[in-house]
Amino acid sequence: MDRAPDCIVSGFDNWQASLALGYARTNMGTVPVRRMHHGPLRVQKHLYPEGPEVCQHIIVHPPGGIAGGDQLKIDVALERDAHALITSPGAAKWYRGFGRAAQQDLTTRLEQGAILEWLPQETILFNGADVTIANRFDLAADARLLAMEVVSLGRRACGEQFQEGCWRQKTEIRRAGRLLWHEQIALPGGSPLLDSPIGMAGFPVTGNLIWVGPALPQEITDACRVLDVEGRLAITQLPDIWVARYLGPGTEAAHAALRAVWALVRPVALGRAAVAPRIWAT
Repeated sequence: MDRAPDCIVSGFDNWQASLALGYARTNMGTVPVRRMHHGPLRVQKHLYPEGPEVCQHIIVHPPGGIAGGDQLKIDVALERDAHALITSPGAAKWYRGFGRAAQQDLTTRLEQGAILEWLPQETILFNGADVTIANRFDLAADARLLAMEVVSLGRRACGEQFQEGCWRQKTEIRRAGRLLWHEQIALPGGSPLLDSPIGMAGFPVTGNLIWVGPALPQEITDACRVLDVEGRLAITQLPDIWVARYLGPGTEAAHAALRAVWALVRPVALGRAAVAPRIWAT
């Protein structure tokens, strides 16, 4: 493993962390060919619960939370026909910024025939967090993507609401250089959109699952639409992208809904059984 030395910081400095991952398909299956980190962001053991075709990694952020001024950068590259599933060990906690913004940038590149399942666990924005998240997925003509996210505005377990700070997020998906999807949000704490029917509709948790690949059969869309979920779940098939959106009362309900969708979509989309990462059960 080639890596840069860890950052050395004081209690008043910001965490500057980056992680670069690369995967290739060989006659042994999908193998990591690049794993470089700088600062407190890394992966550990390569996991193969489904066999050698799918390499599973768990991204770990040892500090356990992101404070004001922190910057995280993640770069993921999949070579031809590689298949990687990337998740996290638990919630990403974004703390009160105290006047300083924090940022995370994700960039992924998928070559011909590659498959990426980007399935991190929930993002929790503490009241007062000032957060910018940018996600970019660049796919070759026949690469495929399954991406899931869950975002909680405030810590619901202690009754905290998102009254201060700001959540900014942008997601771009391109195939062969052509823009397929561009979505962005800028939601200040205490915004009327938190309660508006055209915004969060009073729910503190939102999420989505995006499939980029061949159109799914109508029966899969229909099966997802009738799932018994706590909250609201909507499904949309666009010309190049299939999207499941969720609004609800908590992260557990969001995970239950979107992972049920993933379990229905994955066997049809990828031809593989829905083998959930073991870390999801801990």
